[in-house]
Amino acid sequence: MLDNSLTRWLKGIRGKPGRPTVLVKELGERDRRRILRHFLALDDSDRLLRFGNVISDDAIVQYVQKIDFSHDIVFGVVNRVFQLVGVGHLAFAKADKGKPTQKERVAEFGVSVSASARGQGVGSRLFQRAAIHCRNADVDTLYMQCLTSNQTMMHIAKKAGMEIKREYGEADAYLQLPPPSPASVMAEAIEEQWAVIDYTVKANARAAVKWLTPKK
Repeated sequence: MLDNSLTRWLKGIRGKPGRPTVLVKELGERDRRRILRHFLALDDSDRLLRFGNVISDDAIVQYVQKIDFSHDIVFGVVNRVFQLVGVGHLAFAKADKGKPTQKERVAEFGVSVSASARGQGVGSRLFQRAAIHCRNADVDTLYMQCLTSNQTMMHIAKKAGMEIKREYGEADAYLQLPPPSPASVMAEAIEEQWAVIDYTVKANARAAVKWLTPKK
């Protein structure tokens, strides 16, 4: 019998009628420049919602340069022309005393979605992928911090059943995750395989277009 994680995953992959399929792939060092372009394209309001401040281009460059792909996990969604339209950063840290966890570490998740991909479920799919990855990594508590004015993230948090604490215009939310199961491990592995195929096809198509386009 499928557990709830796999059922939700299957529904998320299919998406709603009329929406494109949203596949989430784990990103790596080769994607650092694409990640940087994604963040630099965010306007001031989007930067405020993502980082809690309207940070400068230089600050974004420093942030992206410091991403440690051997420690943190970064997920991405690419559109049909091979542009990153959604990025989720999953960072791990030692659990503080008093935190609602029985494990040695917790995870914090931050997400941004390009204006061109809004309303397609990209943010929700990135969060679902982060949650199932944490579960399979034996992390039982996933945190998300955002401004209370960020209605999209607040909706994602409430939909996921996260406990939300509001203070001084910000919201700290956390989700308690069940232990991994064969179904949850299979769910993540299958999505990653599909996402890799999708990523490769779009990358090759983009390269072919560049090769066939006459140089001016």
